[in-house]
Amino acid sequence: MEYNLLGRTGLNVSRLSFGASSLGGVFHPVDESDAIAAVHAALDLGINYFDVAPAYGGTRSERVLGKALRGIPRHRYFLSTKVGKYTDPGSYGSDTLDYSRARIRASLEESAARLGTDYFDIIHIHDIEYQSRAHTEWALTEGYEAVAELRREGRIGGVSFGIYPMDLWKRIFSSLDIDAALVHNHYCLNDTQLLDLLPTAKQKGIGIINGSPFASGLLTDRGPADWHPASPEVRKLFRDAAVFCRSHGVFISRLALQFSSQRPDIPTTLFSTANPETVRRNVEDFEQPCDMGLVDEVRKILQPVLNREWDY
Repeated sequence: MEYNLLGRTGLNVSRLSFGASSLGGVFHPVDESDAIAAVHAALDLGINYFDVAPAYGGTRSERVLGKALRGIPRHRYFLSTKVGKYTDPGSYGSDTLDYSRARIRASLEESAARLGTDYFDIIHIHDIEYQSRAHTEWALTEGYEAVAELRREGRIGGVSFGIYPMDLWKRIFSSLDIDAALVHNHYCLNDTQLLDLLPTAKQKGIGIINGSPFASGLLTDRGPADWHPASPEVRKLFRDAAVFCRSHGVFISRLALQFSSQRPDIPTTLFSTANPETVRRNVEDFEQPCDMGLVDEVRKILQPVLNREWDY
């Protein structure tokens, strides 16, 4: 495994990192023993950065990840979680957004207990674009100050956001002092808008974490979960791209991972799975060169949706 410094955080993170959303059954039902084995496979293969959130699976992802990391020396991995968004167990979309100082501090304690740690390397303020403009402004003021306060106290290492809209990212980059940025769905086969952020990130030392190389399931043979907002027509376009890849002897997920993770100026790319074999396959795929000719052909198929932002 190769490693990169994550901006000014000082964290030397693996080029591939592990997103724990799948551990909570966010995309499809999972077996807990498989999920734990997936985390152990990632560690064995040199992956050293794990990201999770209390919203994933109604805290299930944090609980399963905590079980998987139990007994693993803390110096072997970097860990981040999120604050501000909370989801009721078993009901995707039933979210509560709370960016108050009191709730964020309580959330940190709750996550620490589930994950068996007293320190997080990064805290991401989560999905501030959901629900209303008032929630967004709340997160950018009281929410941000609460997490920055935790950084000053030494409870956490770095302040970050985990959000989607590019216009909001540009506002954050220009106005707030952040250490990292978890940008999802913006450097994958169908969307490369993350490149617009790289010059400012380099100038300010913001560590870029590239999330969702599979475009939240669109760039897989399985396809996205039912909750994904893509229309039936758009889903068919992605299925056509997957069929085209198979006709050339490659799964679209392999091409997607290689494309997203092999760019040198993106420190780490975060993928999610609860299957240990998929972890091993992803690491093997990362180590093989990307067929850029095939990438060009796939992007021609996806031309109608290139850089389209979804209404999550």
